[in-house]
Amino acid sequence: MEESLCNLSVKDLMEAGAHFGHQTRRWNPKMKLYIFEEKNGLYIINLAKTLYQLRKALPQVCKVIKENKPILFVGTKKQAKCVIKEAAIEAGEYFVAERWLGGMLTNMTTIRNSIKTLDKIEKDLTQNSSYLTKKEIALLAKRHQKLLKNLEGIRYLRKTPGLVIVVDPGYEKIAVAEAKKLGIPVLALVDTNCDPTPIDHVIPCNDDSLKSIRLIISAIKDAIVNTKKKLGVEIVSPIKALTSDEEANSSAEENENRQEDLLAKKYDSSEAN
Repeated sequence: MEESLCNLSVKDLMEAGAHFGHQTRRWNPKMKLYIFEEKNGLYIINLAKTLYQLRKALPQVCKVIKENKPILFVGTKKQAKCVIKEAAIEAGEYFVAERWLGGMLTNMTTIRNSIKTLDKIEKDLTQNSSYLTKKEIALLAKRHQKLLKNLEGIRYLRKTPGLVIVVDPGYEKIAVAEAKKLGIPVLALVDTNCDPTPIDHVIPCNDDSLKSIRLIISAIKDAIVNTKKKLGVEIVSPIKALTSDEEANSSAEENENRQEDLLAKKYDSSEAN
C-alpha cells in the first residue's frame, strides 16, 4: 500500500471536523463499522478507519489515471460544489457541481445533443450576432448560461469515466445509480446517515463540513496530480476547448463505443430537461 500517496493524519481530520456524524436517530446501521462512539446525541466517526479507507482507495484512483481513463467528480450540494469544481480543474478531470441531469452517464446521446446545442448557441452569439435582434440575443444568452452551468464540467468528456468520486452518495443517489448501472466504480465521502452498500471505496467522514470535504477531496486531487506528473501526463483543464486534433482523436475513441449522435434540428428538441 502506497501510504506516501496520503500525508494526512488523524489530527488533520479531527481539526477539520471530519469525525462529526449525524444525530443518532438519523443513522444508517450499515455505517456501524465506521462509528467510534455516540456522544451528546451524535455519532462520532472512527478517523483511524477514515484514514485507512482513504489510503486504501488512493492507489485505485491512481490506477485509473495510469489506465488513461477519465475521472468524474460529483458534488452538487452547497458545501461541496466549489470544492469539487476547483479540485477537478486543478487535477485536469471532469466534474458535475450543479444539477445532475438524468442520463448524464446512461443517456449520453441526449447529453451530447445538449452540448451541441451549447456549441451552436455560442457560435451564433459570437459569429452570427449581427443577424439577430436584441431580444433573440438576450434569449440565446439566457439559454447559453443555463446549459453552460449544468454542462461545463463534462462538456469535453468523450469517454466513459473509469471512476466517479462523490460527496454524499445519499444526496447524489441518481449519479451513483447510473455509475453502478454502467459498472463504473464509485468512491464516496460517506456520512453516518448514508447506505455504504453501493459504494466501492467508502471514505467515512463528515460530508456536510466544508473543511472536511476540502481536506479529503484535496488529498485525492493531489494523488491524481502527482501521478500525472510522474507519468508525464499534461494536466489540461476540463473546461478548456479541445484543439481540432484532440477533438478528432477523442471523437474516434467515442465512436468505438457508440453510434454517432444525431444533431437536433432545433434548440428546443435537443436541450436536456
